[in-house]
Amino acid sequence: MKRNYYLFNAGRLSRKQNTIFFRKYDKVSDDAVVARFEEEVENEPEFTEGEPEIEYKVSEQKKVLPVEDVDSFYIFGESDFNRKFLNFCGSKGIPIHVFNYYGFYSGTYYPREFLNSGELLLRQVRTFDDNELRMEIARAFISGASGNILKNLQYYNSRGKDTSRFIAEISGLRERIKTVKRIDELMGIEGNIRHWYYEAWPLIIDRTIEFNKRVKHPPDNMINSLISFANTLVYTTCLSEIYRTQLSPLISYLHEPGTKRFSLSLDLAEIFKPLLADRAIFTLLNRKQITEKHFTTKGKICWLNEEGKKIFVRDFDERLATTLKHRKLGRNVSYRRLIRLECYKLIKHLLGQEKYSAFQIWW
Repeated sequence: MKRNYYLFNAGRLSRKQNTIFFRKYDKVSDDAVVARFEEEVENEPEFTEGEPEIEYKVSEQKKVLPVEDVDSFYIFGESDFNRKFLNFCGSKGIPIHVFNYYGFYSGTYYPREFLNSGELLLRQVRTFDDNELRMEIARAFISGASGNILKNLQYYNSRGKDTSRFIAEISGLRERIKTVKRIDELMGIEGNIRHWYYEAWPLIIDRTIEFNKRVKHPPDNMINSLISFANTLVYTTCLSEIYRTQLSPLISYLHEPGTKRFSLSLDLAEIFKPLLADRAIFTLLNRKQITEKHFTTKGKICWLNEEGKKIFVRDFDERLATTLKHRKLGRNVSYRRLIRLECYKLIKHLLGQEKYSAFQIWW
């Protein structure tokens, strides 16, 4: 099975025939630039885009990446590549997800779609334009996401952490999902569910944490930083899986389609964040694999340092490869494959073959 490649080192990506090469860069000097950069960050707490201009030189270290082994690239380090490399990745259907200095998602090189279906595209658009049909799918997304949130709370409740109050509140909110008629009402319920869910996190996490509310732009403490980073990994994973189906990532049902984002990936990510992102956060914090030393804070901005990102990515990638026996298929499938299967279920619904119900944890 193909694998994701997470590149943290600075370097150059190039291709020769059917092989991709990564030539590592050696850092020349960055003391002065980093000092100036840190001073700018202290003075501008909302600063999120700037990056230190570190000087590099090309080293002789070169790694060979056989193209048949590459599913997607995740670029965290200072990398450069030319048109030939991008054309090659495009011809091989390899998405490239790019992150900035802080580990915040910048964007994706999304290759030309190779599984096109005019009929499915029309069905996606018509379903979006019909409020009743759109709401049916949007309700299913929130029902699946909140069901997976409840499973997490029930898991820890059965292990001596009294989350019963939060389970009751969320269960009551879930009852309202089936009756709402508008997307904004549904998103309001989702926001309230998340509020109660996050209220339970200090009980779940075996340490004193600073987490009063969810702050995204930018994250202001280690928990918010972990959530943002983990959610981005789920979002980009969903995007890579959508690419390998006939679905358009631009047409969504829960989140409003807009510019500069693949909104269907946001929809699917809601379902899988409790399973992939949140469980990874709980595990790494409770096992003390990630601690305060893995974060950098400047002003009101907090982000994972390189060591912290590597630890989290390693755990996340192992989770994607973890397999379980699928109840309907009767065979083992990976967590990453579950996301692809979710896309297929949505396609069947849009084509009128089988009613869609979102994935929910059964174990």
